[in-house]
Amino acid sequence: MRMKLLPACAALFLSVSAPAFAGDFYTPAAGAVSGKPGSIIRAEPFAAPPGASAAYKVLYRSTTGNGKPVAVSGIIVVPKTEAPAGGRPVVSWAPATSGVARSCARSMFPNVYENMYGLQDMLARGFVVAATDYPGLGTPGTHPYLIGADQGHAVLDMARAARALPDAKASNQFVAAGYSQGGHASLFAGQLAARYAPDLKLRGVAASAPPTDLGALIRESSDDPVGRVFATFALASWSKLYGISTDGVVPKHLGLVVKNIASGCNMDTGQTLKLLFIEQAFEREGFLKPGVDVTATAPWKNLMAKNSPGAMPSGVPVFLAQGTADTIVRPSVTQAYADRVCARGTPTSLVPVKGGHFETGAAAAKPMTAWIADRFTGKAAPSDCGVPMAADAPAKKAAKKESGPASSVVRTNIPAEKRFFIVDAQTQRDGRGS
Repeated sequence: MRMKLLPACAALFLSVSAPAFAGDFYTPAAGAVSGKPGSIIRAEPFAAPPGASAAYKVLYRSTTGNGKPVAVSGIIVVPKTEAPAGGRPVVSWAPATSGVARSCARSMFPNVYENMYGLQDMLARGFVVAATDYPGLGTPGTHPYLIGADQGHAVLDMARAARALPDAKASNQFVAAGYSQGGHASLFAGQLAARYAPDLKLRGVAASAPPTDLGALIRESSDDPVGRVFATFALASWSKLYGISTDGVVPKHLGLVVKNIASGCNMDTGQTLKLLFIEQAFEREGFLKPGVDVTATAPWKNLMAKNSPGAMPSGVPVFLAQGTADTIVRPSVTQAYADRVCARGTPTSLVPVKGGHFETGAAAAKPMTAWIADRFTGKAAPSDCGVPMAADAPAKKAAKKESGPASSVVRTNIPAEKRFFIVDAQTQRDGRGS
């Protein structure tokens, strides 16, 4: 985004704001949060998308990574197909970044379904789709942006909430799926499922454009305006939840910029432009203090490692989709994560899609949903382990610059038809969020 665009957008920015806060639904009564994780505090009918018999907005119980009870909101979408004996399978959907302010819950916005990539296909196949808003979005408290255990618990308890909703007729079989921030949350849900939710049967984890190395995400955000916005979300959230001041890493005079970005939402083009308008201060003066590498600075370094996804438990297959020109979640980083997961013997499908970060969710929807369907029918999970991912020119160059020798795994000399399905993102509708 260039400075010359800013005056033309100024009028638009003045009209963009978060929705009126619907506090009555999202604020639980005193004492209502305590209870069985996944149980529903309240539910009400919600506008259903095409292909659904009904949809509900729910407020359900979950726990933080420290075991503290917390209320979380979300949407449960019920398909029109008849429920089979034993109940419908569930896709617990983890959405992309919408912001870190309380007013940024996706269920508060009319375009809530736009980011549920593959929704129509999932409903047609008879899946219940249960999408969390995450803690602190809509509900009281600070949103744990990219904090693995908190988000993973919310995804798992969303699947439980679907089972607790009578109209859903949901089974205990589920797949955790999501895009970008949601991919990160889904991977953590997969790691935690056996211990945290043994009552559920996890059939697999599907993650599109997932941040798997938060240190790399923050480092590489310095080259991308949108990436800097997302990094700011993380710093603002973590500073509150972990009680860490950003004064050591962010220039003091840019504190107001951080605060303004953290108060904005990222649910549509207008809101994103507004965030980028504010972000221009970083582009002019730098994102962090000169000479400071937050990824090598305590305690940030340790927290990034703690909240970067690890390997899946034995028997849990993984689907990964990666934009080959993604400058936020780099192909080389996802390749490295896939290699680590493969080294543990996990069947891993690594699907490259042409395009950048914002194309990946929509472009990967079809192969992702087909992969999910196969997990529910009991087919053996495919694996691309040992086969490197191809990248198009922009991403290959960026990966080489940022990753050095590690970029040697990103090659294009293997015919695509012998590797795996590459989706042309140009034919898909661009989605918003990360």
